Amino acid sequence: MDDEFAKLIRRVNQPRVVIDNNACEDATVIQVDSVNKHGILLEVVQVLTDMNLTITKAYISSDGGWFMDVFNVVDNDGNKIRDKEVIDYIQNRIETSAGFVSSRRGTVGVMPSEEHTSIELAGTDRPGLLSEVCAVLADLRCNVVNAEIWTHNARAAAVVHVTDDSTGCAINDPKRLSTIKELLCNVLKGSNDLKTAKTMLSAPGVMHRERRLHQIMFADRDYERVERAGVRAVEEGSSRPQVTLLNIEKDYTVITMRSKDRPKLLFDIVCTLTDMQYVVFHGMVNTGKIEAYQEFYIRHVDGLPISSEAERVRVIQCLEAAIERRGSEGLELELCTEDRLGLLSDITRIFRENSLCIKRALISTKGGKANDTFYVTDVTGNSVDPKIIDSIRAQIGHTALQVKRNSSLAPKPPHQETTMGHFFGNLFKARTFQNFKLIRSYS
Repeated sequence: MDDEFAKLIRRVNQPRVVIDNNACEDATVIQVDSVNKHGILLEVVQVLTDMNLTITKAYISSDGGWFMDVFNVVDNDGNKIRDKEVIDYIQNRIETSAGFVSSRRGTVGVMPSEEHTSIELAGTDRPGLLSEVCAVLADLRCNVVNAEIWTHNARAAAVVHVTDDSTGCAINDPKRLSTIKELLCNVLKGSNDLKTAKTMLSAPGVMHRERRLHQIMFADRDYERVERAGVRAVEEGSSRPQVTLLNIEKDYTVITMRSKDRPKLLFDIVCTLTDMQYVVFHGMVNTGKIEAYQEFYIRHVDGLPISSEAERVRVIQCLEAAIERRGSEGLELELCTEDRLGLLSDITRIFRENSLCIKRALISTKGGKANDTFYVTDVTGNSVDPKIIDSIRAQIGHTALQVKRNSSLAPKPPHQETTMGHFFGNLFKARTFQNFKLIRSYS
């Protein structure tokens, strides 16, 4: 009866999205009002990040039965969203995601597809691993349609979508699928695996790809620090996130996070908290030119704040890992060329032969064109010699392979004390009173 009543409340109180270009001088303001439910914050943030919008500020409040959030967003160029069609699309997407939709339980904005076969991989990271995986897929006549590969703390995870090269459709033959799984698992095991390698063939589109990558690496316990040659060098050359936890009168646990700003940072944090079964009741996000500051008031889904030192340490480790996984260390290379079977295998082989280590990769194909992005370092985790890059571009083609930027040369955020926590405490009280008045107006 309680579940049916909750469904009725959601039907009666459909989400309301207000998009305003006049409320803020340098950003589009998106306000979302909806009946509260677990995971709704992730669903809304997912819509915004999928549209490549940058969240510069956010105010989150979901105490009681109502969810009211405000997001300041800009496009890739740092401008307000002016296109009427884009604004309407954002509004429709958020209202659909935050509304009553019974057919997508456990998913975030992605519907199943029969166009490709989805392969999930997890194993110990090592130089040349992606090259070996791509070589196996090419030999098995599997064409990589799109993929995303993350590495963190000596672990590697990937979600790869492939089609049969001869038909251009998903691979359904059980025997062939078994062969693909077995050979890929052999590659992932290698000769010095620290943990068990995993290969899974999953139904396509069941889970948002980036959220699934977080889940794979979390299940692989990549948040546990591993000392290994080359790993420490990268960590020392990067800016580690600062995560602190504090309990307030047994009501909330307050998490504050300070890190280098980057795209999709808020999604990565909210995704991890949601999958760890924590609820964000209040929060604030503020980003500067270099640094991002986030403060959340959370409880576990059972209504209790973090209660033990072991839980506190684990949450800190997992949030640090969530921030670091998408951290793009090294040189960013962009490949744009005609797609063909084995292209990815050839490119990654050239990288391997020139002693490049792929830290992260985003693979996509559209209209017969391959558009791939690689983040690379040398095998010790340090910057790549420009002469090596020139040699690689000569082999692949100077117009096909472009150097975009070197993230390892980005300035580090300044370490300084802040009064943001005190400021947010006052803001929290003010918004609570405002939200009370808003709730009264809805009733």
